[in-house]
Amino acid sequence: MNAVNEPRTAPAWLADAILYQIYPQSFADSNGDGIGDLAGVLERLDYLQWLGVDTVWFSPLFRSPFADAGYDVSDYLSVAPRYGSNDDLAAVAEAARSRGIRVMLDLVAGHTSDQHPWFRAWADDPDDDRYIWSPKVGSPAGAWAPTPGSRGGYFMLNFYPCQPALNFGYARDDAREPWRQPVDAPGPRANREALREIMAYWFDRGISGFRVDMASSLVKDDPGYVETGRLWGEMRTWIDRAYPDNVLIPEWGDPAVAVPAGFHADFFLHFRGNALLSLWHLGVGTADPSWPAEPAFFDAEGLGAITEFVTQWQNAAELIGGTGHIALPTANHDYARLVTGSRSREHVGAAYAFLMTWPTLPTIYYGDEIGMRYIPDMPDKEGSMLAPLNNRTGSRTPMQWDASPNAGFSTAPADQLYLPIDPDPARPTVAAQRDDEGSLLNLVRRLIALRRATPALGSSAPVEVLHPGYPFVYTRGGTHLVAINPRREPATASLPAGLVGDGVRALEVHGARLAETEVKIDGFGYGIYAL
Repeated sequence: MNAVNEPRTAPAWLADAILYQIYPQSFADSNGDGIGDLAGVLERLDYLQWLGVDTVWFSPLFRSPFADAGYDVSDYLSVAPRYGSNDDLAAVAEAARSRGIRVMLDLVAGHTSDQHPWFRAWADDPDDDRYIWSPKVGSPAGAWAPTPGSRGGYFMLNFYPCQPALNFGYARDDAREPWRQPVDAPGPRANREALREIMAYWFDRGISGFRVDMASSLVKDDPGYVETGRLWGEMRTWIDRAYPDNVLIPEWGDPAVAVPAGFHADFFLHFRGNALLSLWHLGVGTADPSWPAEPAFFDAEGLGAITEFVTQWQNAAELIGGTGHIALPTANHDYARLVTGSRSREHVGAAYAFLMTWPTLPTIYYGDEIGMRYIPDMPDKEGSMLAPLNNRTGSRTPMQWDASPNAGFSTAPADQLYLPIDPDPARPTVAAQRDDEGSLLNLVRRLIALRRATPALGSSAPVEVLHPGYPFVYTRGGTHLVAINPRREPATASLPAGLVGDGVRALEVHGARLAETEVKIDGFGYGIYAL
């Protein structure tokens, strides 16, 4: 049977997962060198357990020259010394598991660093097919660079010039490029086997899954991602048989394609489709001139619409058909944080009320739970600036644990610190918010606990939209009502007769008033009710 068409089920734990992304350079610095490390993570696991997250995804931890912040891997089987050792990672995974937290790693599957031993050997060996090579510049021209070794010619790039594309073959021939290899050629087969070996190595050391970087980029010239889907379908079949409790979640951005291809879930992301942009994007930070200019729904002026998100979510959910999940992130290392531009910490409570009650896998980017800001106009650090309008640096600042000058990181000179902290003297910190029951941090913690205690608010229960506007009103499982008003002005929606009975209970409410036939909500308010 074709692996792509095999019936799939995800491990039961994934349906209830609350994911938390850690950018390791910036999360917790234990030794004062200005760079986060695994020992620092180990010290903060109790915080993550207290918050209620149960799945942690690390951006790349592997050995790297860090020309692209670790997404240029030079050894997939070794932790970068700046973070610690393989034993340190195994210790984090074991300690996390004892607290009910699974650990996922980032797998850069489509390319390596040009410093990887594979590439150095390939550059001098014309019989080595591990990377994509041509005697001349192929198409597109901007995706090729001169081979540094004795074999001459050119190699294909997958992103930056330091990131040669691994050869997983081409989906179709082209007489103008006779050097193209099919997906079952020896080089592509060897790379598929290497992916399995890398995943198995870390699975055997307590890792529960991978987030796969640029997962759709492997097979080249692949209309409809047919061969790329077959590749990942084969990987999924192997995982289901050998590691059935482990998961793969890609950086694909199209759950309707990625989940049928074999992944357990996929994120809505900023670079494919408008679902995520229609929710969060304010035109600040990570941006692209080609993106639509429509206002975001979670914007204080209330000029956006929720319909684009709901339509794309419904389409993806129907195509997935219960075989996997749609993940929704607050932000990530490539995209501006929730608190950005005109959206302040006071605005995002409604966003979290939505995130924790909509049928997705909620994914919190480190620091978003305390309202850390995207900081504009930051300098490039380890490849973080793609373009003036696409500056990722401001989403990668150190976690603000406390009010010390560098938020728990070292006080080394600025050029030794990984990144500057938020210059706002009133910056949010974990220490201040943890003891404040009215803080954003404690709201996020309560909402996570409410979702865990209420199956109807999880990823599997049905959802019915009652009012697709301001406020956004929907029911979950036929037993719970959620109303969200992310704009500054109050909003009112009518409710179906008989929906609200005498036994209704308020579970988490801010500025919302529920009556028999309507709900009224103050600006930036929300209400979650058991009917």
